[in-house]
Amino acid sequence: MSKFADFILTLDRRYIFLLLAIVAFLPLYHPFNFPGLTISDPVKSVYDTIEELPEGSVIFMAYDFDPASMPELFPMGLALTRHAFKKNHRVVGSTLALTGIGLAEKIMADAAKDYGKKNGEDYVFLGWKPSYVNVMIGLSQDLYKTFPEDHYGQPTRGMPVLEGVGSMADINYLVCFSAGVPGPEEWYVYARDKHKDKFEMAGGCTAVMAPGLYTFLNSGQINGLLGGMRGAAEYEKLIGREGAAIGGMDVQSTAHFLIIFLVLLCNFLYLFAKPSQEKK
Repeated sequence: MSKFADFILTLDRRYIFLLLAIVAFLPLYHPFNFPGLTISDPVKSVYDTIEELPEGSVIFMAYDFDPASMPELFPMGLALTRHAFKKNHRVVGSTLALTGIGLAEKIMADAAKDYGKKNGEDYVFLGWKPSYVNVMIGLSQDLYKTFPEDHYGQPTRGMPVLEGVGSMADINYLVCFSAGVPGPEEWYVYARDKHKDKFEMAGGCTAVMAPGLYTFLNSGQINGLLGGMRGAAEYEKLIGREGAAIGGMDVQSTAHFLIIFLVLLCNFLYLFAKPSQEKK
């Protein structure tokens, strides 16, 4: 017992870091999908809304985040876009984050590939434009004047995916993914408030931002909210597709389990094994 205690209590910290890296890597390679992940009402509300919309409805996805918040918001955006395509809804995407253009493109392209959706027919990526206030107000008035072409230079007027859509008044649901400003608050003020009787709106945000949006949720200004990696993992569970969010939650769990185990083990050895040897 003494030799084991000496070995553990004097273990080089680099081995602990290596062990932590191993237990963190395994769930990313193959998510364990630990039990106990309950579905919160704000997340379920977003899922139910997309489920209940009639086929062919138009969902506007605002992927307003950059690489800094990718771990939390990319899985979230991908899960909702996949759900929209699975239900055969039309998806209109945009981004107000210049450095997030590539992320928004990848979300739409990956989700479209999964369900065989075609650009221009089933979805369109409008791209990025400066001055988010002007973009939001412009979309609420005339989509084609605001975005006469999509991100790839194709004329938006006449696209099958935009049939019957002239402005935000003609969409069925708006979901904004953001880590700051612009975010759900700005989309509500400049785009939805004018048409609040036309469509519902939901928000997806980083965990640190979520508490500030519960005011909008409780007032009914938004009908659902996904907060951080936990919210993304809940949505992946709802659509029955394990992804980076569930893997990320598993990483947190395995890392916490390891740290708690090492703390308890070292304290036990220090209090019971070492003193008994010293008394001899």
